[in-house]
Amino acid sequence: MNLIIDAGNTNGKIAVFKHDKIVKVDIVKTSNIIQGINKFTQKYKAINRAIVSNVSINDNHEIKEHLSLQSIYFLSENLKLPFKNQYKSKERLGSDRIALASAAIKHYPNSNVLVIDAGTCITTDFIDKNGNYHGGSISPGIDMRYSSLNNYTSNLPELEKNYPSDIIGSSTEDSIHSGIVNGVVFEIRESISEYQRRYEDIKVVLTGGDSVFLSKPLKISIFANRNFLLEGLNFILNLNVNS
Repeated sequence: MNLIIDAGNTNGKIAVFKHDKIVKVDIVKTSNIIQGINKFTQKYKAINRAIVSNVSINDNHEIKEHLSLQSIYFLSENLKLPFKNQYKSKERLGSDRIALASAAIKHYPNSNVLVIDAGTCITTDFIDKNGNYHGGSISPGIDMRYSSLNNYTSNLPELEKNYPSDIIGSSTEDSIHSGIVNGVVFEIRESISEYQRRYEDIKVVLTGGDSVFLSKPLKISIFANRNFLLEGLNFILNLNVNS
């Protein structure tokens, strides 16, 4: 069995796979990732290998200490990957984006794919039909935008995200919801439209913590998959173990 660990900026996911099937997934605070790992290794004794995608924790040593397994991989551009990396700053390409690109190759081979990950940041990643990873974009996520309005102003409140009732906000709260949520929706829609103008038959995948929240107002033909990154990590792990 494979143990898949995704340590994100705010939250982490820990999953167990048997071959290509997810057996169990837990969402934990990244600060509690070690406790989550211990819980999984105690419950699933058949786990014999693991892969870690770590965008938050500076030192992987503590994770390695808690994993006495046959094979442990820490995701980086140095592992065997299923795509050709055309990114100019390869050494700075986030492990989360590597995993998402790998999942795109697995699920949609020989296709143009745009992956939108709506989490702490909103990232787009483009993989062409020849298996080339080109890059994409990075912008603040929904929660970051709400927090920034409060942190960088004197009088604007910090709100919980909510769907705006109209594009015209009739109060300060409504105006914030309209500006942030509609702003993100318009940003993603226009990004998709530009890729569709450039590349025929492009497939669009929406994933990440805010994917369910955004899928309703986006109202476009997309493939929503909250575990897309985990599936990419599992694909990379199997690729390296079997190579």
